[in-house]
Amino acid sequence: MSISSSSSSSRTLKIGIVGFGSFAQFLAKTMIKQGHALRATSRSDHSLLCQDLGISFFRDIGAFLEADNDVVLICTSILSLSEVLNSMPLHCLKRPTLFVDVLSVKMYPKDILLKVLPEESDVLCTHPMFGPESGKNGWKDLAFVYERVRIKDEATSSSFLRICESEGCRMLEMSCEEHDRVAARSQFLTHTIGRILSEMEVKPTSMDTKGFETLIHLVRSIA
Repeated sequence: MSISSSSSSSRTLKIGIVGFGSFAQFLAKTMIKQGHALRATSRSDHSLLCQDLGISFFRDIGAFLEADNDVVLICTSILSLSEVLNSMPLHCLKRPTLFVDVLSVKMYPKDILLKVLPEESDVLCTHPMFGPESGKNGWKDLAFVYERVRIKDEATSSSFLRICESEGCRMLEMSCEEHDRVAARSQFLTHTIGRILSEMEVKPTSMDTKGFETLIHLVRSIA
């Protein structure tokens, strides 16, 4: 099913965010702009920031899961994903819920989500291939990769995907296996070159060539 074909079912979502670091905050601002209702939970106390953004902050993960979310958006680090998911009191969920991850690798979170979550929970694995720097002027033409891993509620998953589609993202549906195979080489090279340039403290000058400007942009895009 294409996203556009189900756009008529797009609606305001109640989105709960697990892990409210810089990337989650970046995504949240666009979701708020679109009118979605957000709540968040995190190991660090982000209550003041959430208050400023109009987001309900939960210190207790059980209360967070009881908050009747349409979507639970997992924004943890790769290293903490398994621990966070296994520590969740999933019995607190009041109804079937869509779980979405945004990690830069896909097979690992897919396996963990399918293993830990109850069968009635839907699973959407995604990779927004942009961040606070590359997406600071909008998301138009930026790639958003996703796989509908286990979806029963098409309306909710399509409404979530519409968040990025309506911002002009290039929506790329592919399996998690294909994503990791394709991304391994390009991401490795991009981040390796970018980190080397960053450690060299490469700075723009008044006589930069277009090629050098591209390298400067690469450094900024991985920051």
